[in-house]
Amino acid sequence: MSDTVTPSPPRGAAGPGKAKGRFGDRVFLGLSKGAALMILVILAGVAIFLTVEGIPGVTASPDEVKSGESFGAFVLPLVFGTLWSAVLALVLALPLAIAVALFVTFYVPRRLGQTLGYVIDLLAAVPSVVFGLWGMRVLAGQLVGPFEWLEAHLGFLPFFAGPASATGRTMLTAALVLAVMILPIVTAIAREVFRQTPVLLEEAALALGATRWEMIRTVVLPHGRSGVIGGAMLGLGRALGETMAVAMVLSASGVITFNLISSTNPSTIPANIALQFNEASGLTVNALIASGLVLFVITFAVNFGARAVVNRRKEFSGANA
Repeated sequence: MSDTVTPSPPRGAAGPGKAKGRFGDRVFLGLSKGAALMILVILAGVAIFLTVEGIPGVTASPDEVKSGESFGAFVLPLVFGTLWSAVLALVLALPLAIAVALFVTFYVPRRLGQTLGYVIDLLAAVPSVVFGLWGMRVLAGQLVGPFEWLEAHLGFLPFFAGPASATGRTMLTAALVLAVMILPIVTAIAREVFRQTPVLLEEAALALGATRWEMIRTVVLPHGRSGVIGGAMLGLGRALGETMAVAMVLSASGVITFNLISSTNPSTIPANIALQFNEASGLTVNALIASGLVLFVITFAVNFGARAVVNRRKEFSGANA
């Protein structure tokens, strides 16, 4: 006769009487599933509305809309301006966000780092109209001199060919405002990702003789790469959809140009909708809604791409390290 030992269930596993979960757990699970399904329903509803209302604007003839152009000619400069301003903002904000996150996480005392983190996070609470007023009234005027310097010394580059704007309300000004607006989002995500780096890996690198920067370069940055990419794409999506700040700062002319300091600038889809919708009528309204559908597709593609990148590197997350 042999003794058999029944293995005990893993910690946290439900016993025989709890296989189906408690009533509160079932209610919470149902509410969670309902909320997730509601998000999908709302997303599908928005897509259907934009498609149904936008198709007449896409198929409208040029003489039936206010712009006097076909939909492709109308929306192409807007798509360019939207992507151009958002990419510029991300290029300006991402290095600073990573540097601030590393400084707050590894180079200052914890209490001071938390205080600095709270101050940076407060930028996310500032309304976009305040950023727009700051960019239009303060920043634009301060940048007129630097724009003239860029034209005089770097005018051979297409980005600074000029003529420099006399008001400072240029694409570069709008990109700087957008960079400030997305900075707290990217910084907060980068900071949390860097904090998830396993302490054992950090201590192992330091024990092998690495300096603090070498430890960050060889351990922290590779470990948090997917999270930083996800935060950057989230900030890019925020910049793509910004309306009031861009509409207030940018002096748009509806053209395609890489010039960053001229008064001739491309507009963006959200800013154009905000500025034109109240005065639009007939098929012009449908054309504006169709441009919103284009922005919806661009934003969805950006988030889908970010999710794919994060999922591809999820095995390097702090939970699995």
